[in-house]
Amino acid sequence: MAVRTFIPPAPTLDESVSSLVTLKTGEMPHMDGVSRSPEAAKKAAQSYSPSEREPLASHKSTSKPGITFASQDKLPKLPIPELESSCKKYLEALKPLQSAKEQHDSELAVQEFLKRDGPDLQEKLKKYASGRANYIEQFWYDSYLNYDNPVVLNLNPFFLLEDDPTPARNNQVTRAASLVISALSFVRAVRREELPPDMIRGQPLDMYQYSRLFGTARIPTEHGCQIGQDPESKHVVVMCHGQFYYFDVLDDNSDLIMTEKDVALNLQVIVDDASQVPIQEAAKGAVGVLSTENRKVWSGLRDVLQREEGSNNSDCLNIVDSALFIICLDYTAPKTTAELCMNMLCGSSQIEKGVQVGTCTNRWYDKLQIIVCKNGSAGINFEHTGVDGHTVLRFASDIYTDTILRFARSINGQAPSLWTSTSPDPSKRDPESFGDVSTTPHKLEWDMVPELSTALRFAETRLADLIAQNEFETLEFQSYGKNFMTSMGFSPDAFVQMAFQAAYYGLYGRVECVYEPAMTKFYYHGRTEAIRSVTVESLDFIRTFWGENPASKKVETLKRACEKHVGVTKECAKAQGQDRHMYALYCIWQRSLDDENFDVASNNSYETSTGRTSPINSSDNPSNVNSPNRNNTLVSDEGSISSSPPAPQHQQHSHSMPALFADAGWDKLNNTILSTSNCGNPSLRQFGFGPTSGDGFGIGYIIKDGSVSICASSKHRQTKRFVDALEGYFLEIRKLLRQLNKRGSSVDKSASRARVAEENKSKAGRMKSRGRIITGDLKGEGKAQTPKEDEFEESDDEGLGGYGFFDAGMLLSALKADKDGDGRPSEKAERRREIGRRLILAEY
Repeated sequence: MAVRTFIPPAPTLDESVSSLVTLKTGEMPHMDGVSRSPEAAKKAAQSYSPSEREPLASHKSTSKPGITFASQDKLPKLPIPELESSCKKYLEALKPLQSAKEQHDSELAVQEFLKRDGPDLQEKLKKYASGRANYIEQFWYDSYLNYDNPVVLNLNPFFLLEDDPTPARNNQVTRAASLVISALSFVRAVRREELPPDMIRGQPLDMYQYSRLFGTARIPTEHGCQIGQDPESKHVVVMCHGQFYYFDVLDDNSDLIMTEKDVALNLQVIVDDASQVPIQEAAKGAVGVLSTENRKVWSGLRDVLQREEGSNNSDCLNIVDSALFIICLDYTAPKTTAELCMNMLCGSSQIEKGVQVGTCTNRWYDKLQIIVCKNGSAGINFEHTGVDGHTVLRFASDIYTDTILRFARSINGQAPSLWTSTSPDPSKRDPESFGDVSTTPHKLEWDMVPELSTALRFAETRLADLIAQNEFETLEFQSYGKNFMTSMGFSPDAFVQMAFQAAYYGLYGRVECVYEPAMTKFYYHGRTEAIRSVTVESLDFIRTFWGENPASKKVETLKRACEKHVGVTKECAKAQGQDRHMYALYCIWQRSLDDENFDVASNNSYETSTGRTSPINSSDNPSNVNSPNRNNTLVSDEGSISSSPPAPQHQQHSHSMPALFADAGWDKLNNTILSTSNCGNPSLRQFGFGPTSGDGFGIGYIIKDGSVSICASSKHRQTKRFVDALEGYFLEIRKLLRQLNKRGSSVDKSASRARVAEENKSKAGRMKSRGRIITGDLKGEGKAQTPKEDEFEESDDEGLGGYGFFDAGMLLSALKADKDGDGRPSEKAERRREIGRRLILAEY
């Protein structure tokens, strides 16, 4: 096989995961003398010129490497909360989920914990953290790298990008080539440290995860997984019909060596070549399916792949693992948004003549994947261990923006660029300057021994089972979004979180544990903290909303619930939540119990959360982690996902288990029924992930100025009905708010100033012209109508309120008086009759 082999040399690291690295210079600072504070980090970022911090603000920018990680060594360490404070917040989070007796039992357990085990564990945790950059990092990483179930549908999330705004570019090859070029420009900016750091209100955030985004792979071993990385990777891998191809795209300086036209030509050649093999035949060698197996099984199969001496498989695995990222070219074009979301998350399952021909065979779930459908619809599926959604969102939004800006520059060469500097035009370079590269696509030929063929068939059937066990529904709510919520005085995120709880309560008559991640990137190597969205205030609102109460009381309790949610979110963003702290204490206790010689101050070795040894300083251990700009060729990284970690498995040591961890409340708070995450911007159409519990829902949502996009998943828990209930709630709560806010009492922030001025003049009795005003109705159907003062009370959709918010008998009886002049039911009545019918069938 004429392919170039990528064999990373053995790791040479001698630093631990918590090493403090001055990323700007590559030097190791001492703990003493390093100014770690938000102010120091902000000052470091501001040492760069505005054009370097914001390339789009200037058409021409002078490159000054180092800005990406300039503030890294100045970021403050993640603080360890006070024990009493975390225990108090723990009880507060449990209170709305428990009965009076359960709450009493949890209070006693916490009291005992504070008297006996808690203070000792807190001191051990502080001692453990004293020599590390982040007290939770290693524990959090271990919980995910030792997760043994398949990563597909369990850990990997997805992003669904908006279509290219230029319709002519929405075909597969053109769209894929455009995204690849933009992605490579992002890679170049990270490697040259020219990517401006993430900022919130001028405060720089941790950028460590960007150094682990490319050239990485989750690699299973007999003792848990590792994250391997080739930081000098120069090639991409393309999958088409389950077949693998690769070619080089960068030179040794991380400059692009191909134009968009060149990449498109390569991709077209690959599509043509892959289509020559019948899809039923290609499915028999779709090795990517093996990455969906149980991690221990996948580890054993990797050994089988590389067992035969002289086999191509070792080289093939090396090429795939070390690729910058994977490009998946699917041969199908999903028609609905829900089908698109499923395709981006786990691929489709389609059996023809007993053979799996769905796109689920065209994936490699251990790496970052850019997926492009036949019609140009594109998305991203990413291995979540080392990066959170916020990091991949920046990548997704930047490459989407760059595709638009590059098209603009093709029209006007003076259009701005997203990047501080760009690669020299590959078409004008001296061929000798590219170095040792191969831009011609090569197909990877796997040696499919009988044992592998059998394993692949069984892996595919298990994957098909897994896909069949899950369902997906989407809601693209267009009636209002962020602008309306803020105009009514609500935090958009808190507003939507209350919707999830209200809709669930409306279906099941109870509240369940809800999880939402809060970003803690203000701190060094910060990841997430858990927001426990169910509070005493939210429970009060839900019961008030569903009771026979006036609109004013419902809105009042909603405001209190949202204010409480905002307060909890701010605490979590300051790393003052209780979940990560409690989990770290649990890990300290478990490791001390499992290993009597466990030394919290030692960096030598300790037990992982599942009892496996993880040597930290061993120079021959590939699970060591380093920060950017170190001279390592194969390093490993360990990270968390932005949802709560797998619930800890209690070992049989109940006689010595601290009271808090033995209490039923600990299990209740670690069993997430509604796992939610707010992640997105206008570059995304949808975002989502699988349910974290067999009894729950996985809910990814994006709040835009005028809309809300929601992707809900579950293991067939009436997901469509839940999404319908959400839509109904959104409409009903708008009706309540409008009842309390007369027309004109608040201004829609999305309205133009001219429109506001016109409305003000109209109120003063000064009409610009005569005639009947033409406006669109609330649903945007564009009907002509004459505005009325009481219009807010009689609008078509406000009387409906979604499914399940009114008594069905009352609704149907009201239809009798709602008829047209000829005695037939009006259009409005017909719509209401249909809603009433659904209500009765739903037994409301």
